[in-house]
Amino acid sequence: MIEKKKAYIAALTYAIIIGLSFMFVKVALTIATPFDALAHRFTIAFIGVTTLKVLTKKSLKVTKKDIGIIALLAILYPTLFFAFQVFGLVNVSSSEAGIIQATIPIFTLIFASIFLKETSTSGQKIAIIFSVVGVIYIMYMNDIENKNTSLLGSGLILISALVSSLYNVCARNLTQRYSLFTITYIMTLFGFITFNGLALTNHLMNNTIHQFMEPFVHLDFVIAIAYLGLLSSLVTSYLSNYALSKIEASKMSVFSNFATLITILAGVIFLKEQFHLYHLVGSIIIITGVIGTNYFGTKGKHSEKA
Repeated sequence: MIEKKKAYIAALTYAIIIGLSFMFVKVALTIATPFDALAHRFTIAFIGVTTLKVLTKKSLKVTKKDIGIIALLAILYPTLFFAFQVFGLVNVSSSEAGIIQATIPIFTLIFASIFLKETSTSGQKIAIIFSVVGVIYIMYMNDIENKNTSLLGSGLILISALVSSLYNVCARNLTQRYSLFTITYIMTLFGFITFNGLALTNHLMNNTIHQFMEPFVHLDFVIAIAYLGLLSSLVTSYLSNYALSKIEASKMSVFSNFATLITILAGVIFLKEQFHLYHLVGSIIIITGVIGTNYFGTKGKHSEKA
């Protein structure tokens, strides 16, 4: 029971960090290109995880086959997830992106039932639907208030949500086989190599290699990239892997809806994005769904299965 509580605390902390990360991505993108922002983000993350490895003297007890298996997971997260997210955020507000990513529980519930054979109670399904209704309500009201919503940006964010759902399901098995630090380290290394490779190749092709480090002269970028690298990339990888090793993928994913609320609040408070009454109503519905999904999962798992 104590382990489950720790898992929920980890999931909640993960949601808060992810919720704030959209704001910091928007800040970074005002100064750097998407590829450069991703490259610097994972450079910071890799320096952080390597420093932790040296200080704690942790060893990676894996074979080449193990690295290959974890690398396949890393294609989903961080590579595809962050790539679609960042390019999507070029065209939509942080609040909109956070709201769209609250569709993650739907995809995860579907994938978990197909690949992991996870069962869910009727109460859980109703709670998830209730939470998603809150998301749809906010999106609908946003469309009425704002006619400039980018279909491309929204589509990319939706794809990142789909990728995240697949990651939740795939990571559920891997966290039972490998240590959390091993998975986090290899995933971070994969992101570091991939995004630096893409960014540097892009600069070499355009003869702009001198611009690669220019964003670091801006304090706002340094703060944003440090948050994204150390907290939003490194710490969240560990927290999500830990939570997924203790609780079902469907329960973990619903915390993305709580992250949506954090994203909206951060956008309003720090980025001066507009906040309306319908945001408050939708957010209350979303949080109710988050609580309900986990409550009914605990109360009904021994009695009502679907």
